Amino acid sequence: MPHEIALPGLLPAWSVAALIVLTVTAAVVDLRCGKIPNWLTYPAILIGLCGHAAAGYAAGGGIAGAGREMGLTGALLGLAVGCFPLLLCYLAGGIGGGDVKLMGAVGAIGGWEVALGAMLYGFILAGLMAVVVMIRRRIVRRTLRRVWHTILLILLPVGRPADPTGPDSPTIPVAVALCGGTLAVLLVPLIVPWAKSLLGL
Repeated sequence: MPHEIALPGLLPAWSVAALIVLTVTAAVVDLRCGKIPNWLTYPAILIGLCGHAAAGYAAGGGIAGAGREMGLTGALLGLAVGCFPLLLCYLAGGIGGGDVKLMGAVGAIGGWEVALGAMLYGFILAGLMAVVVMIRRRIVRRTLRRVWHTILLILLPVGRPADPTGPDSPTIPVAVALCGGTLAVLLVPLIVPWAKSLLGL
């Protein structure tokens, strides 16, 4: 069907387009300004909630949606799934509040499956980016030593865990990683069948 994409839950085309515009814009802004502004995330969350609510009613399912339409309920679930894990990271001091709202917007627009997949791929990409930064700045051993010390403090009840970060700790634009993770979720279901047919699997 021309209005649907073969993704988790078969996302409508408007949802796919909104995800691409949102995450690419967030990545560019984060690279330029070092933060993700509210003028980008709050409207995106509203678009996701209102768009899926309207689609759910149009499909005859009300707030719960019907068939392949997630409805307002699915959009709220995606918002929660997108926000909660990154909120924990924010409270631990690992990321900024804009990153939490960005992931919530991804969940509101794409649903909980897209949110989880984007986080998984995004965290992998963020880890690779951090390793590259550590290698370039030659602080791999120092950073790993801090992380290992913190893990020991968490596992052994000998005191409060210390913050493993320092002035020279590697920092990465998280929005770029989340953008890559979201695009991976959108592209992998399209690439895998093509690759299998190409390989004759």
